[in-house]
Parts: sequence; structure tokens; C-alpha cells
Amino acid sequence: MSRVERLARGVDGFQQRHRPIAFLYAVVKKFGDDRAGSLAALLVYYALLSLFPLLLILVTVLGLVAGSDPSIEARILNSALKQFPVIGDQLRSNVHALERNSAPGLAIGLLWLLWSSVGVSQGGQYAMAEVWNIRGVRRPGFWPRLARSGVFIVLLAAFLVVSTGLAWLASYPSHGLSMVWRVGGGVVSGVVNTATYLVAFRVLTPGGVRLRQLIPGAVAGGVAWTVLQTVGGYLVGRYVRDATPVYGFFAVILGLIFWIYLGAQMTLYCAELNVVLARRWWPRGLVQPPLTAADKEVLVALAKEQERFADQEVEVRFTEPGRRPTTGEE
Repeated sequence: MSRVERLARGVDGFQQRHRPIAFLYAVVKKFGDDRAGSLAALLVYYALLSLFPLLLILVTVLGLVAGSDPSIEARILNSALKQFPVIGDQLRSNVHALERNSAPGLAIGLLWLLWSSVGVSQGGQYAMAEVWNIRGVRRPGFWPRLARSGVFIVLLAAFLVVSTGLAWLASYPSHGLSMVWRVGGGVVSGVVNTATYLVAFRVLTPGGVRLRQLIPGAVAGGVAWTVLQTVGGYLVGRYVRDATPVYGFFAVILGLIFWIYLGAQMTLYCAELNVVLARRWWPRGLVQPPLTAADKEVLVALAKEQERFADQEVEVRFTEPGRRPTTGEE
């Protein structure tokens, strides 16, 4: 055994003996096993396509509702764009051009938003099925997925309204209680974000997964998203703010992609946390052989995803030195 391998096995033994480290490593390894980075990229594609028609509809509706009071429109729009730290200022300066020809723009925007929102939902359902390693034969068909997409779109609309309302309230003066007001607003936002994650996980995850199994990831996602909203100005500003005068609108697009991809990856990590915790898939091996029990269970689940027909059965066997091949079971 070389010195490098000895060191690697020492690190592997250390992480397997310490439960918190073993659990975190299992979540990261499961993320890689499912190729969740590619799933996040798919979500980013549809989310980016749905953002601008959503802003188009928002500006058009605000223009019709606010009417003679532009300050209301500006306040609500600013609150909605707080979901995108730093980049929101750039979006606000460009989105007003969409108010022209509002009637045809609204019609086109609604159709585009419907198509892209269904794409986000379908991508999310596919991602959750992959994360939970649902066998192909057990995954819902087209019409059940379409029905879930409708529920998910309503959920997104409700989240936008609630989060915008919270940001609007937080923008009001608090008469000397600014710190208490901000902390209270952060706590309420965290609760709303957690509830949104829980409902989203429930809608996007195929049947067979219990609601209580989705709670840990929903709590982690709600807290993480609230923290990202708080420190997002630094995270995005580090890549975008200094580049904006040079690259102009391209910096805004790159910043949007970065921010949405960050949120998508965080969401999938939280989903993987649910799976690893529910199925107790840890500790995972850093160096093979040998495979741990959790390693084998994950490999079996990945292989059995390919079962697409009721009369199809995928069998997995593991061979170990000096032993007969053993059949893996789900």
C-alpha cells in the first residue's frame, strides 16, 4: 500500500467513524451519484426563460392596477426584485421598456410564462424522481405530471406574492425599531421559505415518499435561502458589480445565471439530504474496495431506476474476494 493510499484510507476511516462528517459526505457523494449538477442546469434553463415574461406580466399588471400612482408600482416592483440581490437594480432599469404595447406583450408573456413554468415543474419532477431513485415503472405519467405542474405554478405565484409583500412591509420605516423590525422580518421570511420548500418538495416528489421525510430538507432549504437573500449582495456583487460598467447587460445575464444556479444546486442538496437521512445511506466509502453497506444500497437503487416495465427486473450482484457473488436488493 502506497503512502497516498494509506493516507486516503486513514481519512476515509476517520470520516466513517464520525457521524456528522459521514452524513455530510454521504449527501455530497449522493449528489454526485445522481449527476445532480446536470439536473440543476436543466432547472436553470427553464427558470431563466420564465423570469423575463414574469417581469413583463408584473410590470404590465402593476401599470394597470397602480394607474395614477407610480410610487405604488415602483415600491412593489422594487420589493419583487429584492429576490435578486445587486442584479435587481439592473433588472429594474431594463424592465420598464416592456411596458410598451402592453396588450400584445401581456398575451405573449402569459403564453411564454405558461410554457416555461411547465418546463420548470417538469424538470423539478424529473429531478426529484432521480434524487429519490424512483424506478421508471413507478414514475407518474404525462397527465399526472401536468396536473402537478399546475399546482406548482400556483405555488410559485403565491410565493412571489407573499415574498413581495414581506419585502414591501420591511421597506416601511419602523420608528426606531429597525433592528427588531429586520430580525422579525427575517424570521417570518425564513418560515415562509421553509413552508414553500416543503410544499414544493411535496408537489414535485412522486408518491411513496412520506411528508415527514421531506421536512429536514425543507427546513434546511428555507434557512439557506433566507441566508442567501441576506448575504446575496456580497455573493453576486463579487462577480457582477465591478464588471457591470465593462460588460453591461451581459454581466446581468451572467449574474442571473449564477444566482439561479446557486439556488437550484442548494435545493437539490437539500433534497439529497432528505434521501440520505430517510434511507440512512451513510457512511459512504471514500476509497474502494471495500464497499460499505450504504454504497451497495445506493448502487442497487441507481441500477433499478432503469426498470421501465412491470415485467422487467434488474438484478445487481457484488463480488468480493474469496466469496461467492451476492445479489443486491433494494
